[in-house]
Amino acid sequence: METAAPNNQSKPQEQAESFSEEAHGFFALLVNVLGGRRFQRGLLYDRLQISVEPKDLEDICRLLKEDSRTNFKILLCIAAVDYVDYIQMVYVLLSPEHERTLGVKIDLSYEDLTVSSLSGIWRAADWYEREADDLFGVDFKGHPDLSPLLLYEGFEGFPGRKEFPFHEYDEY
Repeated sequence: METAAPNNQSKPQEQAESFSEEAHGFFALLVNVLGGRRFQRGLLYDRLQISVEPKDLEDICRLLKEDSRTNFKILLCIAAVDYVDYIQMVYVLLSPEHERTLGVKIDLSYEDLTVSSLSGIWRAADWYEREADDLFGVDFKGHPDLSPLLLYEGFEGFPGRKEFPFHEYDEY
């Protein structure tokens, strides 16, 4: 699967992919659950993760939540990371029944910072998406209310991005 990141040199280095038998089994299960949808498997430290295309995110997350074999009922958090050439969104999911966490990653180019909202799948996504909209300028298609959460109405720029100018300050 091709990733959306224009420059792979700025991607964070992941551990060598030495998956356990359990991880291999889980990724094989995901192939069945996701019904042919494409993903890249990965491992970052001890956390299993998949990378998907932004256009597939909503469908894949709905399947991960609703299929009893995965049962990712809880969205723990959403993180946005600016890698200068692109913004990566990381969705951390939890399946209490199966005692498993999974990271789902997408890469968004600066030319198109739009992705489907997951607030219709997990209510917890609501404020995380508003935060990513405020700080990084990610537009969540279908979100019920993208009003500012952390910044005031009319704030100029996106302070989560590396390009955002911080004023010099003196340490005391």
